[in-house]
Amino acid sequence: MTGQILIVGGDSEIAAATALHMRAQGHDVVATTRRRERVSLDRPFLDLSQPVRDWTIPDGICAACLCAAIARLGDCARDPEGARQVNVTSTVTLAKRLLAQGIPVLFLSTDKIFDGERAHVPADALPCPVSEYGRQKAEVENTLGYMMRTGAQVAVLRLAKVVMPGMELLRQWIVELDAGRRIRAFHDMMMAPTPVALVATAIERLLAVPTSGIFQLTGPRDVDYGAVAAHLAERVSADLGLVETISAYSAGLPTGSTARNTTLDSSALAQRFGIVVPDAWAVVDALIETCR
Repeated sequence: MTGQILIVGGDSEIAAATALHMRAQGHDVVATTRRRERVSLDRPFLDLSQPVRDWTIPDGICAACLCAAIARLGDCARDPEGARQVNVTSTVTLAKRLLAQGIPVLFLSTDKIFDGERAHVPADALPCPVSEYGRQKAEVENTLGYMMRTGAQVAVLRLAKVVMPGMELLRQWIVELDAGRRIRAFHDMMMAPTPVALVATAIERLLAVPTSGIFQLTGPRDVDYGAVAAHLAERVSADLGLVETISAYSAGLPTGSTARNTTLDSSALAQRFGIVVPDAWAVVDALIETCR
């Protein structure tokens, strides 16, 4: 690949891991930041909460990945207009500007464009979001989908729960359990964990040979957070009585937090690139090792 890869939203964990992975693969990467103190030659300033019509697209960009988003369901529910500026208005404007310059675009989306009633949702299923965040992502997908059908080189990668080495929640739980203190976990919140390294690989592959289409990447099955907490307690030889399971709604989490299913049909990436997410418990066990 000749030219630079543009990663929009370089302050996020997924974007940071992707930039690191792509540079290790020999790619020249430019990752934007909305933090003035982080600006450098390969970290241009870009704040999607502000209009982006006049933002200068760096020279030499050959492909772009749009990672920036206000992704917390609660934040989008509390300030839908503020979230919409970032998640819809600026994202669509920037995508159109990039595509107008002949720069292929990869947009990161979410399982939250669906209601969670169905497991392994196929990529061509109709969106049915129940959260503000899901509705905003579905709106962008609809716009990009129209452009895709009219010949634009744009792709969508839908993700669900992406987990990082040293996952903060597991680290906190281990500290509490080691001290003999009780932990609480939601029995009605599910995850099909996907290691960030596999996400970075998928993004790199999709950008290396730009293509149009919708791709999805999640683990093959869901487990609930309560079961994960109990599994963790067993792994660290803690008293299982220290694990208390509660409802996510009892903690005030917003609508959309307790989808029964978060898995998406990820066969396209498996067939095309051999990218397959391991079983949930294999991913959890690997995470525990990074947290101890």
